[in-house]
Amino acid sequence: MSDLALRETVTPADRPTTARAGHRLTGKIEARREAGGKREAILRAAVRAFARHGFSNSPLAGIARAAGVPVATLRRSFENKDDLLVSIFDQTLAEAIEEGRQALESIADPIARLDEIARLHLARVGRDRDLAIVCQVELRQSVKFMARFSSTRLRDYLGIIRDAIAAGQQRGVFRDGLKPTIGAKLFFGMLDQMATNWVLSPRRYPLEAESALVVDLFVNGLSSRPIAAPRAAGRRPHRPSPRKPGR
Repeated sequence: MSDLALRETVTPADRPTTARAGHRLTGKIEARREAGGKREAILRAAVRAFARHGFSNSPLAGIARAAGVPVATLRRSFENKDDLLVSIFDQTLAEAIEEGRQALESIADPIARLDEIARLHLARVGRDRDLAIVCQVELRQSVKFMARFSSTRLRDYLGIIRDAIAAGQQRGVFRDGLKPTIGAKLFFGMLDQMATNWVLSPRRYPLEAESALVVDLFVNGLSSRPIAAPRAAGRRPHRPSPRKPGR
């Protein structure tokens, strides 16, 4: 069909319908954008409230008021405070996973990958103290929350660390015989404790600067030379006999 024939098939009566459809689509996009903006405002207000007043002392009405939205609007996006807390952690980890994957695309060296993971982790915590308090303190008040997080995005985050360790084993940088999953949990635990210490410390210092120390300690350990682990070798750890009096 020629362009002229195609234009002739669109009658003047059809044009208003097409315009109305375009207006409806634009309206839906704007509505979604507005809803997303309100959701972000609610999450920011919740982070500030939980950090400053504690999770249990932060009513939904106060969070809605701080976000500049009615309580009904808040409840359309979040069922309750538990849902708010879950959403804060979920979004934080989702952003960390995306940032980490993008940053590691151009890094091949396993140790350099761990170094970048540590730097990004501590830098993210150090950028927002309120968010750090929520994730490092308020979130840990409930076993229910921790169990839920352990089976969702946290597993994906640990997977990034595990892959870096496994790649190091394949290249001979890290020794075989160690489970990458255990290594990932230990590495995450070191970063997590550094973050918690930063939150609780009365001192103010750049948390990101601690990342190199964490990686050095994880990769090289405490010893200046390899030390056999007695239990791993099937032997009991040596315990010196108590000294007798007079000796």
